[in-house]
Amino acid sequence: MSVPSAADPAVSLALTDGEPLWVWALTLAGLAAIFAVDLWAGRRPREVTMREAGRGVAIYVGLAALFAGGLFVLGGPEKGTAFVAGYVTEYSLSVDNLFVFLLIMSAFAVPKAFQHRVLLVGIVIALVMRGGFILAGAAVIERFSWVFYLFGAFLVITAVKVCLETSDDEEEFRENAVLRLVRRVVPVTDTYRGSALTVVEYGKRWITPMLMVMIAIGLTDLLFALDSIPAIFGLTKDPYIVFTANAFALLGLRQLYFLLGGLLSRLVYLQYGLGVVLAFIGAKLVLEALHTNSLPFVNGGEPVDVPLIGIELSLGVIIGVLAVTTVASLVRTRARQEDRALEEID
Repeated sequence: MSVPSAADPAVSLALTDGEPLWVWALTLAGLAAIFAVDLWAGRRPREVTMREAGRGVAIYVGLAALFAGGLFVLGGPEKGTAFVAGYVTEYSLSVDNLFVFLLIMSAFAVPKAFQHRVLLVGIVIALVMRGGFILAGAAVIERFSWVFYLFGAFLVITAVKVCLETSDDEEEFRENAVLRLVRRVVPVTDTYRGSALTVVEYGKRWITPMLMVMIAIGLTDLLFALDSIPAIFGLTKDPYIVFTANAFALLGLRQLYFLLGGLLSRLVYLQYGLGVVLAFIGAKLVLEALHTNSLPFVNGGEPVDVPLIGIELSLGVIIGVLAVTTVASLVRTRARQEDRALEEID
């Protein structure tokens, strides 16, 4: 059996109208290989340095860029642009996750030498759960286009909530119902047992805090996906683009965690930028819902003639908003540091 060539017009058509099974299989195999190599490279407990983290971020961003280039060639500008917009959005929203990841690591007192493995396994768990969420969302959207009204309203409400949050809203991490259930069903050791996830002691199987923190990170990321998945569906309805954008964003998230570290506190305006992005995508979703309206109580069940926001404009707005808020955050933080230095001199 011959493998389809990238130059084959049938391949380009398949990538344009819908990804065949072999494309999904190759993509999943490639992602699995990346995770396997990463897991093998981090098999020995050690603390990740800033240089290693920076190199890792560059590698994963480079892989995402190569994948985007492949989509531009095989699927055309629309697919490539949709992936870039989705990737930038997911990666930016994931930065907000890092604040909570820091809280989880502190709450479970994870040794720095083990944080690399904890994040990797936690992200694998998150990606598997996100995959199911994406498939379910795609099926709902395909059958009920009016769900975009709900997604749009949800994103706008979330945007307002994000902008109104203060730094005191996430002072500590509290275990959710799933983690409490695990503790009731299976005994958990009080301390770590190296990198072991489970141990046999006193004649019975125990799980360690290492496994608990991995579950916590995976579940926490799924909660964040309740915002990010509707957001990327607002940019593209293609499940393949939605999944791969999420996958590449999660791949680079772990290295970004070690690279940013304490620098996260300097992004003082990030939440406002993310809020604007969510509100913009929410408005885009509502416009698309109106354009394909079928609800009988809206315009008599007929589509509404409203302007639509293209993916190119969406990408420009997302990058522009994030760039402005990042620069403004760094300028503001530097000004505060200079003011404090002057106060100490006085």
